[in-house]
Amino acid sequence: MKFYISTTGIKRVTISNSTGGGGGGGGKGPTVAATGAAAARGRLSSRTVLPLVLVLGIVLPFLFVRIAFLVLESASSSCSSPIDCIGWRLFSGGDTSQKLREELTRALMEGKDGNGVEGGIEGSLDSFDELVKEMTSKQQDIKAFAFKTKAMLLGMEQKVQSAKKRELMYWYLASRGVPKSLHCLCLKLAEEYAVNAIARSRLPSPEHVSRLADTSFYHVVLLTDNVLAASVVISSTVENAANPEKLVFHIVTDKKTYTPMHAWFAINSVESAAVEVKGLHQYDWSQEVNVGVKQMLEIHRLIWSHYYNNLEEEDFEYEGEHKNCLEALSPSCLSLMNHLRIYIPELFPDLNKIVFLDDDVVVQHDISSLWTLDLSGKVVGAVVDSWCGDNCCPGRKYKDYLNFSQPIISSNLDQDRCAWLSGMNIFDLEAWRRTNITTSYHKWLKLSLNSGLTLWQPGVLPPALLAFEGQVHPIDPLWHVAGLGYRSPSAHGEILEAAAVLHFTGPAKPWLEIGSPEVRRLWNRHVNFSNSFIRKCRILG
Repeated sequence: MKFYISTTGIKRVTISNSTGGGGGGGGKGPTVAATGAAAARGRLSSRTVLPLVLVLGIVLPFLFVRIAFLVLESASSSCSSPIDCIGWRLFSGGDTSQKLREELTRALMEGKDGNGVEGGIEGSLDSFDELVKEMTSKQQDIKAFAFKTKAMLLGMEQKVQSAKKRELMYWYLASRGVPKSLHCLCLKLAEEYAVNAIARSRLPSPEHVSRLADTSFYHVVLLTDNVLAASVVISSTVENAANPEKLVFHIVTDKKTYTPMHAWFAINSVESAAVEVKGLHQYDWSQEVNVGVKQMLEIHRLIWSHYYNNLEEEDFEYEGEHKNCLEALSPSCLSLMNHLRIYIPELFPDLNKIVFLDDDVVVQHDISSLWTLDLSGKVVGAVVDSWCGDNCCPGRKYKDYLNFSQPIISSNLDQDRCAWLSGMNIFDLEAWRRTNITTSYHKWLKLSLNSGLTLWQPGVLPPALLAFEGQVHPIDPLWHVAGLGYRSPSAHGEILEAAAVLHFTGPAKPWLEIGSPEVRRLWNRHVNFSNSFIRKCRILG
């Protein structure tokens, strides 16, 4: 026997028999054939087993996880057992999560408004923990879970809406109160008026008396019973005036507030400008005017009572159509000083042009050019257009003040018109006296009384919109930016800085704690916190 090894490696082994040349071929054939068959079997075994092992290594973990998920899902399904669920789910190829969503959606739709739950919303659970505990203990299906979940969510939503409603009402009610600090200020000043001769000194000073009826000066009118607010209006106007010596302020207040108001401006005299403080009890009006004022106040009180009673009875939503009824809670609706603005020509018979300022404004820039504005023969100059563009109003629309379901309103006015802003206005008193505006105002009051008090919302502006119809001259929007007394003022940043007059219309007056700190600072910077009366009464910014 001989071995032959090739030079290229052990790739082939030849075994031959040296004893017989002819027999060598015969002996070689069977041996080589047997060796080749064995090698083929070895190669077949290694090629088959290794891929099979790899495939099983990949498939078996996936199969295990799939079966585990099916077992978990079957625990909350309607299958009688996990094995039953696995039987139809394992090779179904369907999307289990999609089917679960569809089943849950159907259950929620069937449980509309919580009616699918025994006891309805009133019987709903109070917390998610209680829901999980009940579902696991009673082993209820997905439909019961959906019903109970929706009932719980609807119950929570009702509680949130109810809380919002109460919070909004309390917010408006808070605006009606007089802060203790302001009440203290009036008492301290009234005491000072009684014991201090300086607090009783004449206003204005004798050298300024001649300015009161001089039409060459700039006359500013305030109707207010708020001492602190009046001081801010005057100090901010004087501080930003180009010619403060040209300013003459006329403050009209009620009898109760006259002494503290007089004492404040007598003790804290305003440099250059002249200040007059006059009480209503010091006016000698005719019987006709006295009767007209009394009738006006009585009708406004009836309108306020009508809406206030409805506010207590109606089940309005937080953002519903009855939200405007909350304006009935505003103290301005019953304020004598606010309603008297319709009698400005009678209050100042010697003046021909005045700028009227509410007591909840702060002046940021010089306003002397207002007296030189040409009103084109109109009675009042007011902001009508908005700084925010053509698609919004500076305040509200006519439909927010007036009842357009009444034919007498809808036939005369467009409900989508922007209402002009009140609170910073130029009045041409000469033009006013040539019209019948005050008479028209009383006419509308009587129409409202005869129409069941439903022609407009409570307040000063609605009847004024009707009486001044056609007598309003629009002025630049940046003269007057309003709405700073609401939750989310629309004006921010550059607009607030550019506005000549900022108006805190809304319940959140700047002297109240419910006011927004961001905009209150614009008002507080004109409060003299170093004043002894301010410190004694702990008036804080």
